[in-house]
Amino acid sequence: MTSVPRISVVVPHYNDLERLDRCLGALCAQTMPRDAYEIIVADNNSPCGIAAVEQVVAGRARIVTAMTPGAGPARNAGAEAAGGEILAFTDSDCVPDAAWLERGVAALGRGGDFIGGGMKVLVPGGRPMSGAEAFETVFAFDNERYVKRLHFTVTANLFCPRALFLKVGPFRTAVSEDNEWCWRARAMGFSIGYAADAIVGHPARADWAQLKGKWRRICAERYALSRDGGASALKWIGKTWLELPAIPVHALRILTDRRVPSVGERLSALGTLAAIRLWRFVEGHRIVLRGGGHAA
Repeated sequence: MTSVPRISVVVPHYNDLERLDRCLGALCAQTMPRDAYEIIVADNNSPCGIAAVEQVVAGRARIVTAMTPGAGPARNAGAEAAGGEILAFTDSDCVPDAAWLERGVAALGRGGDFIGGGMKVLVPGGRPMSGAEAFETVFAFDNERYVKRLHFTVTANLFCPRALFLKVGPFRTAVSEDNEWCWRARAMGFSIGYAADAIVGHPARADWAQLKGKWRRICAERYALSRDGGASALKWIGKTWLELPAIPVHALRILTDRRVPSVGERLSALGTLAAIRLWRFVEGHRIVLRGGGHAA
């Protein structure tokens, strides 16, 4: 590249070489001219070793290393190394659509000071969906709702000017970083917008173990964020009790969602819905009993 690109795409990575390769392939196939953007892979000290990461990257991106564990520190390292005036964040297990960059950047300023794009759940074809996959197809990554009602975007699909990122500050650790960063930005007077056509695909969790692992992390981060914001443990427990009456309400969504086509897949999704809500009910109490506290 003969000049500094206008956009820096930041991709945190940890020991997921196959999906990183697919993500980079999608990023290199964008409709935007290749010299308009750079790609920065922020490797989180992957056990596979930097040589393996370099082999997969194969010159398609710059690599920076973040030694502090966590996707937040990796994103911060990538943003710090960025040269572009616009930052575009996605994840190494994601597959951005070909027009993702073009449409996300176009929405900046027009739709908000920072932008969350559309998300779609990716499920392998050629076989029935597992209960976890069907559940995630219905409920995971509803970024339009996150942006318009909850006022945050997932960090797998976030666009912001680099100057704005520097004003707001880096992502934090041990909390729900996407929520916290976006709410911090809004508290400073910046507006969030939604770009439905700037789409990133994210693979569904394949099985119960993966789904439970995801929610164990999310529950811990949400509790830390809640306590950090001054909410009491009693208030957290009260919200935890809402997990149970939500089961029949969300069951209706499964039964009416055409993305889950067969009766068997819907029954699997219903079983997963009941199981994960009950698990989250119990886990919510366990977090308090374990004495989880304020975030770092």
